[in-house]
Amino acid sequence: MTIREESEKREREFFSPYAALSQNSRGRDREEPPCDIRPVYQRDRDRIMHSKAFRRLKQKTQVFLSPVGDHYRTRLTHTLEVAQTARTIAKALRLNDDLAEAIALGHDLGHTPFGHCGEHALNEIAPCGFTHYEQSVRVVELLEKDGEGLNLTWEVRDGIRNHRSAGNPSTLEGKIVRLSDKIAYLNSDIDDAKRAKILTEEEIPKAYREVIGNTTRERLNTLIHDIIINSMDRNEIAMSPEKAEVMWDLRNFMFSHVYTNPTAKKEEKKAMELIKALYGYYSRHLELLPQEYHDLMEKKGQSKERVICDYLAGMTDPYATQKFTELFIPKFWQL
Repeated sequence: MTIREESEKREREFFSPYAALSQNSRGRDREEPPCDIRPVYQRDRDRIMHSKAFRRLKQKTQVFLSPVGDHYRTRLTHTLEVAQTARTIAKALRLNDDLAEAIALGHDLGHTPFGHCGEHALNEIAPCGFTHYEQSVRVVELLEKDGEGLNLTWEVRDGIRNHRSAGNPSTLEGKIVRLSDKIAYLNSDIDDAKRAKILTEEEIPKAYREVIGNTTRERLNTLIHDIIINSMDRNEIAMSPEKAEVMWDLRNFMFSHVYTNPTAKKEEKKAMELIKALYGYYSRHLELLPQEYHDLMEKKGQSKERVICDYLAGMTDPYATQKFTELFIPKFWQL
């Protein structure tokens, strides 16, 4: 018996009857010989962590555009916090924590530079439209490894595609990531907003704090425990009505006080115009796209509009700014 088979046997013996067992995966688009050490979801997790798109997350905005300061979240640190929360919940419920971690690590791979404002800019200007969750799936199915993709399992791709609020993941592990994403960004964004001095703990409505806590630690502890308690031994991932209502009310509060705060978001219009300008420029100068994007058009039949979105979405904040400077800011003449 291989190490992988022993791991799969432990899953059968220990996991909840509602868990997604590695041996029961719907598989990959391209069949591969199994690994002798790792079950399929462990392999997916490792492939995502070793991908170029994952490394680029370290220089992509979470909420505050390219903040000056060592302790603000980036898209990468947010991703790691989602993964940790998802693993904690999945392990407590005896679900497949490898699957939950793989989905969490991959859920934001398709995010644009400058966070959601970059996403909105591309969605406004590109005829094909743009959403970061669909782009994340496109990254793992096509863009990584020079057009080969990562060939992930169906369950991981389903969880990535459906992590958004309106999504409906097919596995309980995917449902855990969907909630873990909200828990992670609400609490980290509160912490960053306090660091940026645009929010104080006292400004969060007292009614919310009385239910879920007065600190980041208390809120994380309360919400994670609530999900575990209300989902134990059930074919469902649930929260108590009271905690769920407060969490969504807190999300609305954050939209009105932080995510649309003029101080926090004063540079976003510039970032959106930067993305739109780059899109327009590359639309007129396709020859300047790297060769891999020409290969997508010529060998994979991808439209130029989609490929330009691929190129721009893959940029980090500083790289997008650098490209804009190269293309639009004239250099002073010198001998």
